[in-house]
Amino acid sequence: MNLGLLLEMAADGAGDRVVVGPRQDGLTAAELLLRARRLATWFRAAGVEHVGLVDLNSEAVPLTLFGAALAGLPFAPVSFRLTDPQLEAILGRLAPGLVVLGPEVVDRVGPVDGVRLVTRDELLAVAADPASPIDDDLPFVDAEDIAILLFTSGTTGDPKAAILRHRHLASYVISTVEFMGAGEDEAQLVSVPAYHVAGISAVLSSLYGGRRILYLPAFEPAGWVQAVADEAVTQAMVVPTMLGRILDAMQEQGRSLGSLRHVSYGGGRMPVEIIERAMALLPDVDYVNAYGLTETSSTVAVLTPEDHREAIGSADPAVRRRLASVGRPLPTLELEIRDPEGRPCAPGERGEIHVRGEQVAGEYLGRSVLTEDGWFPTNDAGHLDADGFLYLEGRLDDVIVRGAENLSPGEIEEALCSHPAVAEAAVVGIPDVEWGEAVAAAVVLAPGAAATEPELQAWVRERLRSTRTPERIRFRPELPYNETGKLLRRVLRDELSTPT
Repeated sequence: MNLGLLLEMAADGAGDRVVVGPRQDGLTAAELLLRARRLATWFRAAGVEHVGLVDLNSEAVPLTLFGAALAGLPFAPVSFRLTDPQLEAILGRLAPGLVVLGPEVVDRVGPVDGVRLVTRDELLAVAADPASPIDDDLPFVDAEDIAILLFTSGTTGDPKAAILRHRHLASYVISTVEFMGAGEDEAQLVSVPAYHVAGISAVLSSLYGGRRILYLPAFEPAGWVQAVADEAVTQAMVVPTMLGRILDAMQEQGRSLGSLRHVSYGGGRMPVEIIERAMALLPDVDYVNAYGLTETSSTVAVLTPEDHREAIGSADPAVRRRLASVGRPLPTLELEIRDPEGRPCAPGERGEIHVRGEQVAGEYLGRSVLTEDGWFPTNDAGHLDADGFLYLEGRLDDVIVRGAENLSPGEIEEALCSHPAVAEAAVVGIPDVEWGEAVAAAVVLAPGAAATEPELQAWVRERLRSTRTPERIRFRPELPYNETGKLLRRVLRDELSTPT
């Protein structure tokens, strides 16, 4: 199974259904296939080995993705937020390649050896032109061929290129989505960028399910709310930082968003207070927390709508706490928590999350990081409770080493967030002459709430051992996140390491 076949199945099964763009004049599945085949022919004629894209969200994303897939070429969406030198360095790694540039970045990129640069308008013109040739003998695409290359942010060292092969992505889609199971009125608003694995899975899952995709070029809360209302959007995927801003914009505009039926979120830690607020303001919406990684072709664990409703309606603290979890692993894969010696952990015991299954790639250009028996060590710390719910505790390399003791930032953050005045908290280690590292925290207070550093320190000390009490607490209007919802701990570490 390959990605081009997914598109062909959709075109055969519901060719006249609009799958990309506005309700009135969007692309049907049949038209998407036709245009993707024109682009596949164009890419092949260019004699390239990679197809890249540096652009905001638009119909160019699925067109380029499927055009590359049908041509048997890896598709590499690249972040437009990179600096110019970073961007040109990554594009150079795609040679010989063809790279599509959006209007916002076309003037930022100079000539790159071995890379043909084209504009989005040029790509769309080729795709839409009836005179554009179509090769009736496009290559056979093996399931083992590379479908997607996703580059890491490269905040330390050179960015790594994660490999997702056709079989990984197809396995994820087929095992989690019912073919053409969506109603013709269903539409998903996609505001996650294409260079994030969630942006890729949104295209594939929606197409296979028959759900129309509506793109928001870049996230902006008021525009998001307006788009949902104007296009009768039924589904959306957001990262945690987006949801709070959406709720604010919704209330400011007085919108009820009655068409919205399903919201999935992931990509970072969701403050319990925000999901509780969302469920109160939009009680008829089904919420899903999806945990996954680039290397696992997206989702590996899900907190279902039923899990959300059971948790928020329960008086049992253990059940209520599930709102802070990412749910249970998908039944199509295996998930274990392992200690530093590689032994499975007991329920409640913290360790590294390992996953194994058909959708798991665990591969970068030039090397695989899978174990000999196929397990992917995620570098994410977490634990499973007695009922199999997974709780994330940050990255393993975020662990604070104070003296000889390893401290989990997640445990301290949870204690801080249990204070009624705290909306969000982030904990990092900062240099300390005596202990090696000291605990420091950045805190965002709830609207209208007040708290002091000594008060919060005492709060943590009462709930955890004194070694886990933050020695320094700074109050911020908001925490720093990137556009995909990842907390920028390095920013906080630099900030909190500087005495006031």
